[in-house]
Amino acid sequence: MEFMKKMLAYITSEENTLILVWEQQSGWHVASEQCGFLTCSLDGLDLMNFENYVYEQDRTTYHVFLEQLTNTMEGQAGGLSQEDNKVSVAVRLLNDALAYYNVECWLEWEQGALVRLFVMVSELSTEEVYRIRLAQKFTSDRDPSIINNQAVELIRANPDKKYAVIQFDVVKFKMINENYGEEKGTELLNYFTSTLKVICNKSQLYSRLSADVYMIITPYETEEDIYTFIDSLDQHLLGYDGMEYKLVYGVCYVGDLTGGLRQYGDSAAMARQNMKGDALNHIAFYREEIKKNISSSKYIEDHMEKALENGEFHMYLQPKCNISNGKIVGAEALVRWVNPKKGIIPPMEFVPLFEKNGFVIKMDRYIWEEACKVIRRWMDAGVEPIPISINVSRKHLKNSSFVQTLNELVEKYQIPKRCLEVEITETVEETQVSDGIGLLKENGFTLLMDDFGSGYSSLNTLKNTQFDVIKIDREFLQDFIGSDRGQKIVEHTIKMTKSIGLGMVAEGVETEEQAAFLNECGCHVAQGFFYAKPMEVTSFEEQYIKRS
Repeated sequence: MEFMKKMLAYITSEENTLILVWEQQSGWHVASEQCGFLTCSLDGLDLMNFENYVYEQDRTTYHVFLEQLTNTMEGQAGGLSQEDNKVSVAVRLLNDALAYYNVECWLEWEQGALVRLFVMVSELSTEEVYRIRLAQKFTSDRDPSIINNQAVELIRANPDKKYAVIQFDVVKFKMINENYGEEKGTELLNYFTSTLKVICNKSQLYSRLSADVYMIITPYETEEDIYTFIDSLDQHLLGYDGMEYKLVYGVCYVGDLTGGLRQYGDSAAMARQNMKGDALNHIAFYREEIKKNISSSKYIEDHMEKALENGEFHMYLQPKCNISNGKIVGAEALVRWVNPKKGIIPPMEFVPLFEKNGFVIKMDRYIWEEACKVIRRWMDAGVEPIPISINVSRKHLKNSSFVQTLNELVEKYQIPKRCLEVEITETVEETQVSDGIGLLKENGFTLLMDDFGSGYSSLNTLKNTQFDVIKIDREFLQDFIGSDRGQKIVEHTIKMTKSIGLGMVAEGVETEEQAAFLNECGCHVAQGFFYAKPMEVTSFEEQYIKRS
């Protein structure tokens, strides 16, 4: 009772204030009625009824606050904290003007049970209203620089605290608009803004930077604090109105503020953008390597078109050899970028990027034609051509026109279709991908399943496969061949594959012992450094003609 007396003495001294009390025994009642904006009797008024007076644009904010309050009253996670026990909302007055009010709660517990709840609805001061209107300004995308100035002031005023910048956005937000409609997409973004207004405390600043990109400046003590805060963001921001979407976060620690805050916002953005396409993770901390990778990616994207025009993409060939006699029986066409300034750029630096931005389609077609030219040259020279396997990105498989391109190349260079084999990395079944594979088969191309034993590839994929040849993945071979049990798995995989009529090629063979073991198991064709590295076509031709 002493607590109640002190609380009532405090809150009844405030002007233009409404005090509601909920008690375990008697429910809700009004302790003080000095708010002149209401139009009806306050007897029996509860927090839900108060929503009728809240301005429409703030109702989502108020809903989130009510949810937190309910969780607190029911002893569940996600409730109000001692520091964040209030919400500020606009209230429509009788003359249709807007005024800003705080809704603030105090809870009284006895023996672990909530027995009394005080709610004070009080008008904000001029200073508080100014801050809200300022916040509304810098949480739009019109002038995001305001949050930078506010954050610099906040950080400098608290030199003993550590701060981090967090940026987040919705993965493939365009799909939200396509699947749910643009109006729903806008509603989602407004929900984000309203929710951040509630869950960000006094020491945290937030802003909508542009489109679906948001930024928060938050204090922290350990990295775990940041993970905990992001978990809280996910809990409150995900699943709005049954919609399905994923958020990705980029984090950068704030250091020297000589150059302002923008540099840290840009770094958080780099980390966030670096997460795109990663299905397993959704939080990235800025590291210096990210900046290097992004710089490298930008150089690659800026120069890829010119590189194709200038013939900087070279086709290399890696031999496939008969294990018993070492004779070259085929080759895989691989791409190398020979840049006049940087030299050879490794495939791992540009192929994944080309897969992402779609340029792989142009590059693949270029290599396909180079392979056809080489096969034609061998035929013209009177040399029996061996099959060259080309890689077909899954980007192609979602558009059947690529099969027409392959057919046109075969026709243009008048080469046997058996000499142009197609390698595809097998992954989870997709209707479009399966249709593309089926179309290749219908058109008479020999199909090789690349990287068998990695990723989604498994024995289950062989049940109804349309492939002709299985290529054992290098990692699968290296991981299993080192133990007796692993060797038995490899041996049975090879025998089973052959028994259902599929051919077999082992990739990544590096030692004579590996080659001998594979040969004993029934896999008679291999490629890898034990035989030869990928090489320029002229070098391959010297070896091929010599060994043929």
